[in-house]
Amino acid sequence: MRFLRRSLTGLFLLGLTLALLVLAGNTLRLAVAEKMAQEPRSFGQRERVASVDVVTVTPETIAPEMTVFGEIRALRTLLLRSPVAGTVIETDPAFVEGGSVEAGQLLVKIDPTDAESDLFRAEADQRDAEAELRDAQSALEIARDSLTEAQGQADLRQAALDRARSLRERGTATAADVETAELAVASAQSTVLSQRNSVAQAEARVDQAMTSLDRVKLTVEEAERTVADTDINANFDGTLSGVSALQGGRVTANEQIAELIDPSALEVAFRVSTAQYVRLLGDDGDLLDLPVTVALEVSGFSLETTGRITRESATVGDGQTGRLLYAQLDPAPGLRPGDFVSVKITEPDLTNVASVPSTAVGSDGGVLALGEDNRLEFVMIELLRRQGDDVIISVSDLAGRQIVVTRSPLLGSGIKVEPVGGTTEETAEATEMIDLDDERRAKLVAFVTASQMPDEMKSGILAQLEQPSVPAATVERLESRMGG
Repeated sequence: MRFLRRSLTGLFLLGLTLALLVLAGNTLRLAVAEKMAQEPRSFGQRERVASVDVVTVTPETIAPEMTVFGEIRALRTLLLRSPVAGTVIETDPAFVEGGSVEAGQLLVKIDPTDAESDLFRAEADQRDAEAELRDAQSALEIARDSLTEAQGQADLRQAALDRARSLRERGTATAADVETAELAVASAQSTVLSQRNSVAQAEARVDQAMTSLDRVKLTVEEAERTVADTDINANFDGTLSGVSALQGGRVTANEQIAELIDPSALEVAFRVSTAQYVRLLGDDGDLLDLPVTVALEVSGFSLETTGRITRESATVGDGQTGRLLYAQLDPAPGLRPGDFVSVKITEPDLTNVASVPSTAVGSDGGVLALGEDNRLEFVMIELLRRQGDDVIISVSDLAGRQIVVTRSPLLGSGIKVEPVGGTTEETAEATEMIDLDDERRAKLVAFVTASQMPDEMKSGILAQLEQPSVPAATVERLESRMGG
């Protein structure tokens, strides 16, 4: 009986267990069916808001700067050449490469012996010519006196002839007397003619003597210049370059011995493109007298000076483009002809323009401006100049509006953003700073590190979180994205 009772109890417990398993399975089946039959539960999604750096477009007047490169040149350069051939017998101590000399300073003296000998001979020839001229002038005076005497004799003979003819008419003189008087007159006139010829010859001799004297004087002047040319002096204050003559050496005529450069009279020659050249013209089409700044960068040091544009090259040049311009420089200590320098040209003022970072302008030629409810709007702009990392744009309808500093593929029209930065004082004053405890700071750092923000934005926010005080707007924005 006990075995039977235990067996029935076991069967009862087994049936009860199976019944409970069937009930549990049915309950699970009904729960799954009910779950699958229900509508999927939807969670409210918040619009993603990006943080962007912005800058306020403020209209102003800007004088753009055009940067080009050029070469320093000397306005006054003189090639020192030896006018005569000879041996160098003396040189000034300053007659060396880079030596500074003053106007009129004797630089080189060439042996003047041959030149002085030629001068002495020319002076002797001049004295001979002067003596010949005096002799010719004396002969001319004698010839003129002889002519006067002969003319007087002829006049007397003519008077005697007139008396003889008068007496012949009255019958007191014979025909022989008249003929004798006529012969005397003819002889006197012949003598006068001979004396006139002598005077003409004397005058010709004087003219020849004067011509010879003039020639000799020219020879003397040339000899004097040759003697003077043996002394080579500096024509102006300057610095010597390319010195080749040495004391004791021999130079030939017209041989270049040095180059004299005036370091205080410099100019810079630089080439600009045609588009840049147009911006340097006035309303009348003439080149403007614009200021320039010239700089030579050397191992962290800069040699600078200023100047003004003076002229342009008459031709473009074979194989060249643009225009070659010249600017005269103010005193420029340290700069030398041949230096390769940067040239900044201050262009005419542009009005109603603004300078913004070049990253604010996209390849589409526009910027993203903040509109209503901090949503971005695409605005086309007129790009006027590029100035390093900035650009100058025409303000037009952007006056007073804020634009995105850095364009990103994630940004576009209609996207809502949270502006950061700006240029107004009100924005700076409204920035509230709060202190964070270590736990709160660690949560924020972990969230930012794991987020999919752009690397530049992530680095900026992490840098703010590392500071003792953090902007309250930044903390509030991050915690709102974390869900509390």
